[in-house]
Amino acid sequence: MSNDPLLQPYQLKHLTLRNRIIVTAHEPAYPEDGLPKERYRAYTVERAKGGVAMTMTAGSAAVSKDSPPVFNNLLAYKDEIVPWIREMTEAVHEEGAAIMIQLTHLGRRTRWDKGEWLPVVAPSHHREASHRAFPKKIEDWDIERIIKDFADAAERMKAGGMDGVELEAYGHLIDQFASPLTNELDGPYGGSLDNRMRFCFDVLKAIRARVGDDFILGVRYTADECLPGGTSKEEGLEISKRLKQSGLIDYLNVIRGHIDTDAGLTDVIPIQGMANSPHLDFAGEIRAATNFPTFHAAKIPDVATARHAIASGKVDMVGMTRAHMTDPHIVRKIIEKREEDIRPCVGANYCLDRIYQGGAAYCIHNAATGRELTMPHSIAKADRRKKVVIIGAGPAGLEAARVAGERGHEVVVFEAANDPGGQIRLTAQSERRREMISIIDWRMSQCEKLGVTFHFNSWAEADTVQAENPDVVIIATGGLPHTEVLSKGNELVVSAWDIISGDVKPGTNVLIFDDAGDHAGLQAAEFIAKAGGKVEIMTPDRSFAPEVMAMNLVPYMRSLQKLDVTFTVTYRLEAVEKSGNELVAHVGSDYGGIAKQRTFDQIVINHGTIPLDDLYFELKPASSNLGEVLHDQLIAGRPQTAWRNADGKFQLFRIGDAVAARNTHAAIYDALRLVKDI
Repeated sequence: MSNDPLLQPYQLKHLTLRNRIIVTAHEPAYPEDGLPKERYRAYTVERAKGGVAMTMTAGSAAVSKDSPPVFNNLLAYKDEIVPWIREMTEAVHEEGAAIMIQLTHLGRRTRWDKGEWLPVVAPSHHREASHRAFPKKIEDWDIERIIKDFADAAERMKAGGMDGVELEAYGHLIDQFASPLTNELDGPYGGSLDNRMRFCFDVLKAIRARVGDDFILGVRYTADECLPGGTSKEEGLEISKRLKQSGLIDYLNVIRGHIDTDAGLTDVIPIQGMANSPHLDFAGEIRAATNFPTFHAAKIPDVATARHAIASGKVDMVGMTRAHMTDPHIVRKIIEKREEDIRPCVGANYCLDRIYQGGAAYCIHNAATGRELTMPHSIAKADRRKKVVIIGAGPAGLEAARVAGERGHEVVVFEAANDPGGQIRLTAQSERRREMISIIDWRMSQCEKLGVTFHFNSWAEADTVQAENPDVVIIATGGLPHTEVLSKGNELVVSAWDIISGDVKPGTNVLIFDDAGDHAGLQAAEFIAKAGGKVEIMTPDRSFAPEVMAMNLVPYMRSLQKLDVTFTVTYRLEAVEKSGNELVAHVGSDYGGIAKQRTFDQIVINHGTIPLDDLYFELKPASSNLGEVLHDQLIAGRPQTAWRNADGKFQLFRIGDAVAARNTHAAIYDALRLVKDI
């Protein structure tokens, strides 16, 4: 048996867990009609195949109809969920992993205009900032009904073969009862800590009475809200002890913080540019004080940190949830002593930010996650070896090279720059986004093992490519900043890239016109403001930086607000003209009726990219498919068979921003779904 702390089994009551790594409860927003159908099951089972000890589904499954899902949650109040749960649990168990599910009532953390349009309920009328619903103050009959709903849902989960259920008790209704900030009830459920905890214990008692003792029951809760007037660390420790002493649960799953605002949520679940494992020591304090099985997860992205968490005795089971969205086979690679092959989580939080914006969770650089029914995590060998030539070593080009190499092809990559990375190398110059470079470093490492040939400082011409006698040519040249967006004065502006790269010195009074709404505009603003410049970010949209999304926006705002950056929405920069040493900005509005002039010494444009596609069009006449992609074949996962030129010598494709300005995930997905069938 291995002496690796992470690979030691753990006995949780009657349940033997095969190692110390778990995937904690999270909602990837893959349900269909509130049920875990094929897609949800395939995603969950993949992590079990990868060797994880236990996977927890749903973050969280709703137990009541007045807890309508805002993230496409599972609906545990439906009887028809049971057979779907059973199919999933049986498949996970066949792979040797345990499986639990998290149950909740969202309380005020939802909206009344979702689901059945029922009033939101909470132990006060206080609105949660994130979801904006003013709740009805909960009544006695609501409490009785919801306690029964929890028990009913738990019984369904046991009938479906789950090994246990976990209650979500931070930010949701159970925590809204427990926190003095959100509980204004009188009588048995309000006031003292005893009363505020009564709802939690009543729910636990009802569940335990229904499911019996041979069923794991746990609670994920905050032991310190980090809010004035909220649950303090001292009170959280007392709550922890009471949970243990109740005899109703089998483990504690500890977090620290609050999730009622974007900023609070981001401190609980930190993103890139923020400290790793910020609450691990705190979880260790809870475990030491209670001497009770303790689980914890919060930005533990790497094996070394997870190993330390177990070896030091801080926790009994360590959660690596986003890390498993990036690489579901972490444990298998540890066992096989291939830790260097683990695809690293870069903390980009594309997964969670998409959920909170109403989309499905996708990993920024593993396009197979959430697409297990159509996209492979392990690449199969091709029937015939081909020569594949790729132009560009950004994320799209490197993914294409990696997948082609895994397929067993001979792969040659030409890159004009000194180093790989493309736009990621540029964005990683920001301290906030330096972790992004791991997307490139991992692919370069994989490509080197696969024997991919790289030519850097090589500007590929059509003759260069054709001299390689390729079977397939993939153009992944990316794009260049698009600043030609004004009716006048385009030659007077600079791009956000110019600022981030250091090619252009920051001004002292700067307007950033940002209608791309991505990271580049905010990165440029931060760079200029830190250099001492006065910065205004203007957008024609009704909100700024929508592509950055909620949790990624938090650290930017903490920095930019301190630097006194101004944000102006619903105005459009229309033209720029020079006046002496100054630039006059002519500003209008898509809403009409506005014409203003403003003066700056530098104007920066962030308007996405224009494809760098000259080589593609030069090669197109010599290709067999004339660049055509058959979408039905691409979507169905079949090889491309377009044949438009009998004299063509090679297939020609382009991917990523060489097609159109999108993002890193789109570039990598382009590459994976095309090249996996070459």
